[in-house]
Amino acid sequence: FYTTVFQCDMICSAMFMTAMAANPMCVSIAAEILGINISWGGWFLAALVPGLVSLVLIPLIVLKTNPPEIKNTPEASEISSAHLQQMGPLKQGEKIMIGVFFLLLGLWIFGSSIGIDATAAAFVGFSVLLITEVLSWEDVKNEKGAWDTLVWFSALVMMASFLNSLGFIPWFSELMARSVAGFSWIVAFMVLAVIFFYSHYLFASATAHVSAMYGAFIAVMVRAGAPAMISALLLGFISNLFGCLTHYGAGPAPVFFGGGYVSQSKWWVTGFIISLVDMVIWGGLGMLWWKVLGLW
Repeated sequence: FYTTVFQCDMICSAMFMTAMAANPMCVSIAAEILGINISWGGWFLAALVPGLVSLVLIPLIVLKTNPPEIKNTPEASEISSAHLQQMGPLKQGEKIMIGVFFLLLGLWIFGSSIGIDATAAAFVGFSVLLITEVLSWEDVKNEKGAWDTLVWFSALVMMASFLNSLGFIPWFSELMARSVAGFSWIVAFMVLAVIFFYSHYLFASATAHVSAMYGAFIAVMVRAGAPAMISALLLGFISNLFGCLTHYGAGPAPVFFGGGYVSQSKWWVTGFIISLVDMVIWGGLGMLWWKVLGLW
């Protein structure tokens, strides 16, 4: 159960631009380096088919590689119903929160057509929660993790921009482009995607990985002849999927692994198997889907 939920979490993070902290960073870096704009809807549409296929196949693979000890829980429905009765009907604040959720979803999907980007949409939802007192300013100040992320991201995005403007990314792009010289762009594209994916064994944070390598790798892909949009999207999706590899490679991983139900060796073996399936689905089926969408 723990492994299945975690692996599905990685897939769902890849499907939505706002589902993982580093995704907006990928969008910002792609806009800075390649001059392309990836909307919330565009990201979701590109991820839809490979994401749904992954959500069907990955749990089946985990079931085969990690068969559960308990396979029948007839009392689960009764326990869930009892807990729902204890919680009682929806409270006013909860109803507002549901409304804000759908408001944000609508703005993230359609906001670009009326001049509202993802950041502005987030501030709209945040403001509504404050005005309706679903959240207080004390609640906001106590979200130390969110403030920590905000401060680090502002610096990391700026650093990525300066790496480009000061010449590091063009230099690295030229170096890597020479290493894949002579290959067709599709071969170079896939080789670089695989390197980007498995280099995550060296990182304990998707954000750190994206800030260090994403900009350079999409620039190299484009120099090798790959279309800019699918280069940015595939590495953006991989920036979520590579969390499957280790018990430290994504924010939720230590939480799930800390339950103690899955050994480290089993986690790593399962993660590697899932990574191979991910590469086939997102790098194979995904490419066909993006061709249908006209992205290349």
